[in-house]
Amino acid sequence: MSDRLFTFHPRILALMAGVMGLSLLAVFGVIWVRLPAESRDSFSWFQRITLLVFFGAILWILYRMTTLRVTAYADGLRVRNVFKSYTLTWAEISGLRFRPGDAWLQLFDADGNRIGILAVQAAEGARASRAAKELAAVARDHGAGANRPPKS
Repeated sequence: MSDRLFTFHPRILALMAGVMGLSLLAVFGVIWVRLPAESRDSFSWFQRITLLVFFGAILWILYRMTTLRVTAYADGLRVRNVFKSYTLTWAEISGLRFRPGDAWLQLFDADGNRIGILAVQAAEGARASRAAKELAAVARDHGAGANRPPKS
């Protein structure tokens, strides 16, 4: 993709996920260290690896939550959600919607699929509303919605 025209990432969610991740590490680290040696020794290697994988998965999800973002380029849009990222050209985008009561910005592609843009969340308040309007303006300026199918 070419030069960045617009980018947005949530601050509140990133802060919450970061604090949760650090808290989990601190609390469970203290619990593990404070366990008597005979209790720690009673865990098998399989149990220890299972715990590490479990906490690793939680920390990976929290990391992905801290890196949510939407970025507009001259040739398209890149959306990074928690479990999946999308790269769409402007011609593939038929519209964006962020109505009062919506949890996050909705993107509609040319096939009629709806993709939630988790980076632009209602929890961000006026900042998210401004970002949605700014992104919609960039999208319009670059031809998004030009191939919108007629409403039935």
